[in-house]
Amino acid sequence: LYFSAQEGVLFFYHIKSLQYEVKICADILQSISSLIFSPDYTILLLVTDQGTVYTYKPAHSGEAVKLLDACSSCFLAADFLTPGNKYCVSVTTSGEVQVWFLEDGTCLSKLNLDIEVRIT
Repeated sequence: LYFSAQEGVLFFYHIKSLQYEVKICADILQSISSLIFSPDYTILLLVTDQGTVYTYKPAHSGEAVKLLDACSSCFLAADFLTPGNKYCVSVTTSGEVQVWFLEDGTCLSKLNLDIEVRIT
């Protein structure tokens, strides 16, 4: 079970029977608003309240890597494009939808909806 705290810490709870172990996986120093696993569960996207998107690879137990940084508008949400886990799509508060290559954070395509977007 992966869990995030408002302080920007990603935790992993290994639960077995009535026992559990807690491990701190990453500390990104920004409040995490959502966690999204890739379809094959090899990559975890972390979206922060400040609009930054990080990737975390549970099998590698490394640090979270900043993929996208909010520029003119905060990222509200991100998700993987399936099948596979090579690309993700994001939407910003200003209504810009973008497709990203996860390997290096390259923006491959964008579409401006010309509306303000918010999560309700």
